[in-house]
Order: sequence, then C-alpha cells, then structure tokens
Amino acid sequence: MVSWPRGKLITAPSPPHRALRLTCVIKLLEEPRLRDPVLVEGLPGIGFVANIAAMHMIRELGGRKFAVIKSSSFQDFAMTIEGGGVRTPVNELYECAGRFMVLYGNTQASDNVGQYELCWRVLELAKRYGCRLVLTMGGYKRDRVSGRPKVYCAATDRDLLEEARELCDGVVVGNIYGAAGLLLGLGKLMGLKGVCFLAETPGLYPDARAAKEVLSVVSRFLGFEIDLKKLEQAALLTDEMLRGLFEREEAKGPGGGIV
Repeated sequence: MVSWPRGKLITAPSPPHRALRLTCVIKLLEEPRLRDPVLVEGLPGIGFVANIAAMHMIRELGGRKFAVIKSSSFQDFAMTIEGGGVRTPVNELYECAGRFMVLYGNTQASDNVGQYELCWRVLELAKRYGCRLVLTMGGYKRDRVSGRPKVYCAATDRDLLEEARELCDGVVVGNIYGAAGLLLGLGKLMGLKGVCFLAETPGLYPDARAAKEVLSVVSRFLGFEIDLKKLEQAALLTDEMLRGLFEREEAKGPGGGIV
C-alpha cells in the first residue's frame, strides 16, 4: 500500500517538444482502499461507449473519487453546465468496491505526446497500488448495427485472450486508438497484462446500448455483479429520440431540410 499525504500533487514534466513543456499533474484527494486492483479505462471515445460504461460502474458500485488529473494537453475548452457553471477538461480516478481503479473523464489528451504522458503516469500510479491488469473499453465503429451490438476483444496475453474470447463475439481486427489502445501497449512495457472490450456502435450519438453490452461482458470477465437496467432504459430513450428525428425528416419530404 502506498501512502501519500492528502492533496499531494504528483507532477511529471515531460521532455521538451517543439519548445513546449507539457505537464501532467495528478492530485491525490484521499488514500484509496485498494487490494490487487484492476485499472479500468472509461474515457470518451467512439459513441462514448467507455465513458457511459465507466460512469454507470462508478454509480452502481458506489465509487469514490480519490484523484484528479490535469494536463496541458487536454483540449482547450470549457463546458457550461446547468445553472451557468463551468467545467474544464479533467480526468479522475475512482475506487470502486476496493477492487477497481476506474479512469473517468470528459476528455483525452489532444496530441500524441500528451496522450503518452497521461497514460504513462496513470499506469505508474496504478502499478504503485499493486495493479497487475489493465482493462480498456470502447466503441467498435460500424456503419450499421442490427439488433444486439456485438462485443469484440483483444489482449496482450494469450491466456487472457482465450478467456476473453469465450465471452465475446470475436476478436478485434485493426487498430485500437486513443487511451484504450495506448494503455494496453504501455502497460505491457511495464509488466502489466491488458485486455480490451469493444462494442459495435455507429458512433453518431452516445450509445447506451453498446455501453450496456460491453459492461455486461466486463462484469462477467472480472466476476462482479452490476444492475444494467438504467442503461437499458437510456438505450430505449435514445431509440425513441432517433425514431422521432427520422419521422420528422421523412415528413419534410425530399429537400425539405434544405434552406
């Protein structure tokens, strides 16, 4: 168990890059109670699949935020929230059920150097807490998804891959972009095993149904129970909204949407 004073900043300036110094700062809010944890990635990506799944996992398992991550490579914007408040780009780490370190946030790093730095620092911290397995999630973009979104897997370890394949519809063919892929590769360099689960999604809207399918597989793979009813309800609401949108577009007729 690693013990740091509450509120301590873990700073890590990166090497110079085009005359810039990019810095990733991790602020520890409290000491997490973790035992042989699994690092679970849930940053925004295709269809916001990982983001939605991670948020649901945090809420259903009573996650506690123990660290805040800021980076000069995060996107340069601020989001307004209800009531006129402002939320800036941030990543956070949550402790869930004493078993999981969930990486959640509203952005990924916007450049390669910043992305490598972010993932490396998160992995360093996870390893200090005894993490030996990294699990990433995301969307697998498809032009058309019929029925239940299929879930595909990839892993850095052959035995781990065989275990994952038993729960999935197939293996990932192609590249895994962003933190979902980079955490696997860097984790392997640091001696950590890694596995990734991707659910089919058109990627055109926040896809709660794809998040539900990927989280169903993840929960079985990691051996924990989680209620997925709220994700199904969110998926039905999305279906209803899309159906209404299509009906309005059809009612306009040919060229009806052109001004």
